[in-house]
Amino acid sequence: MASSKEYLQFILGQLSGLDEISYRAMMGEFIIYYRGKIAGGIYDDRLLVKPVKSAIAYMPAVSYEVPYEGAKEMLLIDEVDNKDFLTGLFDAMYDELPMPKSKEVKE
Repeated sequence: MASSKEYLQFILGQLSGLDEISYRAMMGEFIIYYRGKIAGGIYDDRLLVKPVKSAIAYMPAVSYEVPYEGAKEMLLIDEVDNKDFLTGLFDAMYDELPMPKSKEVKE
C-alpha cells in the first residue's frame, strides 16, 4: 500500500518547526530528509526513522518495523500528534545520522 499525500503533508506540518525538512517520493512512499541527511520515511502511512542510539534513547517505548520487504528495521513513531516530541526527536537524531553518500559520476 502506498502512502497518501495527506499523511505526508500532516507529518511535514508536524515538523514545520525545523529548518531544512524535505522529502523525496520513492515508489509510492516518501523519504524524509533533515538538513540534507536521511532521517527516515513514510511507509504505508507510518512514520519510521533510522534506529540510531539517540532516537532509541529519546523514546519511552521503542517499536521496530520493517518499512518494506527486504529492508532493515526502523523505529515506528507512534507520537506523530505531538509536534514537540517529533521536533525534539529529529534534533536529537541529527548528529548520528549518516552523511549522504556522494553520487559518483560514471563515464
